[in-house]
Amino acid sequence: MNRTLLIIKPDAVRMGVIGEILAQVEREGFKILDLKMVQLTREQAETFYAEHRNKPFFNELVTFITSGPIVAVLLESAESENGVKKLRMIVGATDPLASPPGTIRRKWGTNITQNAVHASDSPQSAVREIRFFFGDKF
Repeated sequence: MNRTLLIIKPDAVRMGVIGEILAQVEREGFKILDLKMVQLTREQAETFYAEHRNKPFFNELVTFITSGPIVAVLLESAESENGVKKLRMIVGATDPLASPPGTIRRKWGTNITQNAVHASDSPQSAVREIRFFFGDKF
């Protein structure tokens, strides 16, 4: 599977680094198939992050992701059959301080919640998340 989803979160949108993030992803061999800027409602965010509903950070995550516009990006890896894994390497660890230098989260993330981007964590998640934002374009 070479398609995956990237979300540029409200913190990165506020910092004005959308173009820099997209340029880095493109330089790493991804093609942008579609993108949209949206403001998620609380209900949409709770649906998107449903697998985290019973975790202690759920409310903070939903509040943050609805705090401003996000950019949802449908990507395709031209060089790899595993676009999900490749994008996760470019994005870095959830904790920006644990991410390797040069990764998106290390460059622009502040903490575990405000970490600049979301990237699908499995092929199954990618299918669900792409459908959430882009319907049947998967």
